[in-house]
Amino acid sequence: MMKEDEGRVKLEELFNLQTVIIYLLAINLLTFFMMWLDKRKARYGRWRIPENTLLLFVVLGGGIGGIAGMYIFHHKTHKAKFVVGFPVILICEILLGISIFS
Repeated sequence: MMKEDEGRVKLEELFNLQTVIIYLLAINLLTFFMMWLDKRKARYGRWRIPENTLLLFVVLGGGIGGIAGMYIFHHKTHKAKFVVGFPVILICEILLGISIFS
């Protein structure tokens, strides 16, 4: 007879440090790429990535990639919700991560 837990992934196994690090690397690279892409589209007058989408990716963990992209590509550096918002979100996520993993 099968045990009730067989075949199920436990939450602790899914959210271990390795998977969190892989996720954070991926979301930050994606956010960095999106900042580059939006800047490129702005230069050529094309359809842009909505600001709320960029903010969403930072909220999902892409704060480092968003901040790096903002300053490397000089994109959204005059908008307070990005200049202030990205670092505030990142700090909150770091504090949350510390509280969860310590």
